[in-house]
Amino acid sequence: MKEKYIEGMIRISGKGIGYVSVDPKAASIEIDPTDLKTALHGDRVRVLLQPQAVAPKNGFEENQTGAVVEILERKKLEFVGTLEHEGGFYYLVPDDKRVYKDILIRPENLAGGKAGDKVLAKITKWDDSKKDPLGEVIEVIGPPGSHETEMLAIVYDRGFKSVFPVGVETEARVLKDNEPANLANEAKKRRDFRQIPTFTIDPIDAKDFDDALSFRVLDDQNYEVGIHIADVSHYVRPGTALDNEAKKRATSIYLVDRTIPMLPETLSNDLCSLKPNEDKLSFSVIVAMSSAGEIIKTEFAKTIIRSAQRFTYEEGQAVLDSKEGPFAPTLLTLNKLAYALREKKIAQGAISFENEEIKFELDASGRPIRVYKKVRSDIHLLIEDFMLLANRKVAEYVSEIVKNEPGRFVYRVHDVPDRDRLETLAAFVRPLGYRLPMTKAGVTGQAINAFLASVNGTPEEGMVRTATMRAMAKAIYDTKNIGHYGLAFPHYTHFTSPIRRYPDLMVHRLLEIYQRGEKPSPEMLADYRRLAAHASVREVEAQEAERDSIRYKQIEFMGTKIGQIFNGVISGLAKWGIFIQETETLAEGMVRLATLTNDFYIFDEKNYAMVGKNTGKKYRLGDPVRVKVIKTDLPARMIDFEFV
Repeated sequence: MKEKYIEGMIRISGKGIGYVSVDPKAASIEIDPTDLKTALHGDRVRVLLQPQAVAPKNGFEENQTGAVVEILERKKLEFVGTLEHEGGFYYLVPDDKRVYKDILIRPENLAGGKAGDKVLAKITKWDDSKKDPLGEVIEVIGPPGSHETEMLAIVYDRGFKSVFPVGVETEARVLKDNEPANLANEAKKRRDFRQIPTFTIDPIDAKDFDDALSFRVLDDQNYEVGIHIADVSHYVRPGTALDNEAKKRATSIYLVDRTIPMLPETLSNDLCSLKPNEDKLSFSVIVAMSSAGEIIKTEFAKTIIRSAQRFTYEEGQAVLDSKEGPFAPTLLTLNKLAYALREKKIAQGAISFENEEIKFELDASGRPIRVYKKVRSDIHLLIEDFMLLANRKVAEYVSEIVKNEPGRFVYRVHDVPDRDRLETLAAFVRPLGYRLPMTKAGVTGQAINAFLASVNGTPEEGMVRTATMRAMAKAIYDTKNIGHYGLAFPHYTHFTSPIRRYPDLMVHRLLEIYQRGEKPSPEMLADYRRLAAHASVREVEAQEAERDSIRYKQIEFMGTKIGQIFNGVISGLAKWGIFIQETETLAEGMVRLATLTNDFYIFDEKNYAMVGKNTGKKYRLGDPVRVKVIKTDLPARMIDFEFV
């Protein structure tokens, strides 16, 4: 038999087993731990298919195995873990359990670290899979378990850094020093909105204000809404240290207690931030609208603005509720227009995902003293709808210029959901009494909205919404436009957050080039294709860091509630236990089967239930339950519950 090879990204399980797939709809090739050849999670590898199975036309057999023969590209070589000392040797035990080998570190490469410290280390040599890799400590993070150590460890393990290189900070300071002259010069060239009522609406703890809205009534009694976005591309120029660092980071990261910004604070919180009562440079989408919310005309312009008011979401909502306060008539009119935009979007098939999110109140040492759910009100949706409008209008404008030709713009795309995932979702919700309305063509956005509406107010609502979101494809950045399924927009991009997302910065640059009637160079477009893919990966890593920080604080909070009783819902079932999501904090833990001593329970996979052999008692997915917190394990990220 002729040898057959494939190339792809390898995923490593917590048990050290590798999986490689070249087609997301086909079965993965399984790699035994002895055949990994030093491959690590996320590496691009070349795999020799082993001869016990033959590949069919559209993929591989379920039992196809292989062996890594070459590491084509390492995803990363830096890892966070705890130093251990044994027999005269130091080892890094990685936090990420997918790293299946400890890293051997010689005493001269400890960088001041000592046994018990949590550190960031780099693999310097690993060419024999039978031996441990060699490494060196890059940075000592601190003692495990402290708030600062654990938050930084989460960031570092995703490949992000909390501080900027000296050269990047220097460039930012030079821009700050030159800002008075820069503003005076730019004011002569730009469309001036400084006399038009303008304001920002952001979270109470926000410091980087990407966007502002202006509003006025036109002579024909239609409305002009200015969606003003920080003109980051004016300050961050290609080829600079600032731009190179922003490319690498690709996004800001939002943890429970801090932001790790894409740009230095001199820019993100000062120069580019649309702070009140200061002249600021912006790139604006200016929309003329009828009172019914119909778009009459759209313009794009480099502008100078002066925000007259910085609203928090709470302050803005208070104005909407009371119909009194700063900008009350303006906010009420904008809210009416936002409702019209939203209704049209939903009528066209946009999916209304309203998943619950939580926030933490921390004490001075960073420990959580309160966990509460975020409230999404009209003011949040108002801002969201106008940002969606700006993003859509920019994408429509450029798509028309380039005739939707692939490779000439950066889009935010969202594919239709995979049928296999939809069928898995349908099977998941069927035992709960729900039906996902699928056809041969799949499922429409309108049908998903109706399905989600049917779970509103039920104990299993959050779980079903989360499962539905997971069944959807992941939105990504791409230079080929396939539309945005979730928003039901044929053309969509990200334009409105260039302070915290690098793709928005690319879109600003491209829009400016096309507005001038010019064409981006082939080299620029090739670079942007690569950067779009990079930004999609970094976005996922930033989201993982955010979720990890939330999970850590949920468990830390529950660690202060040992012995207390909570309401929950059964969120998952496995052969070894029953997963419970606590109702208020959304913290998930497990009731282990070993603690259910009143009967012998059998996992009924088909009906998503745990059934008592003798009593017939059932614990079903979605059932409301009462549980007591028995134990928490922060390093393992586990909460143990028992039923009461």
